[in-house]
Formats: sequence, C-alpha cells, structure tokens
Amino acid sequence: MAFVSEEIIDGIAGQFGEDGAAYEKAVEALQQHQPILLGYLFSENFEAFTQEEREFMLYLLLVIWYSYEKVHGTIPVITEALLEEADEKNWTLINEVRGGRFRDRLDVFFDQTTQEDLLAFVEDALAEDEDQLVTAEGREAIFITLKSIIDCLQTSV
Repeated sequence: MAFVSEEIIDGIAGQFGEDGAAYEKAVEALQQHQPILLGYLFSENFEAFTQEEREFMLYLLLVIWYSYEKVHGTIPVITEALLEEADEKNWTLINEVRGGRFRDRLDVFFDQTTQEDLLAFVEDALAEDEDQLVTAEGREAIFITLKSIIDCLQTSV
C-alpha cells in the first residue's frame, strides 16, 4: 500500500485553499464518486456541529480523498456498512483511552496506521488556536469521523 505523503497533502490543501473553482469541482466529484462519504457528513449524526465545523470537515475530507486518489488512483465506492464498521471500531478505541489531552488521546490511532501523514494532517487541522473553527466538543468527533474515512479508503484500495 502506497503512502500518502505530507507533500501531496499540502499540495492538495493549498490548491483547494487558493482556488474556489477547484474546490467546487472537487465537491461535485465527491458527490458523484463517493456519495456515501458526502452524505455521511451531512447526516443527522452531525446536526450538533456548527455550520463552520461541517464546512471545515468537508474541506478536510476533500483533501484526504483527493490525496488518496492521487497516490492510489480511483477508489471503489465506500459503502455505508464499511463506514459504520470503521466508525464503531474507532469510537471503541478512543473510549478505551482514559483522560489526557486531545493529542495524547490520539496516540492509539497513530500506533495502528500506515497513513501517519494523513492522520497528522487531521490532528494539526484540529489543534487549538485562536482562529479555531472547531469547538472543543466537536474536535474528537471530527477526528474520529475523518479517521474512519481514512480507514475506509485504506480498506478499499
């Protein structure tokens, strides 16, 4: 399995950050090729998130998906069952971690991945700073959601 490097991730993130048309085109492509992933982010499970958090999750998902496809080519359609299985597994893992700061709680995921740069990208995007779009309450749930999507992408190639 090929590794998705920080350079690829940063290139895709920069492209979407600078070019609104490319971003919109990517949303349309995601809707066409991975409708379950897009639908998942806007399902009732995520109604508690703010609009800014949802939009930020979409941006992060697009960067992850495009980066993965750049390395692996077209990815088979992710199924709802696969996504639910990954999500349940990741919630079980995080719930077994007691206490600690957000970053410390994520160590369990880094110990078990072959896509460390993708996870680091998500972790860094959710790090606390003064311009943070993500609430403290949403941070962990967004990480688990995106980690589950990464797991599905890994399983599908």
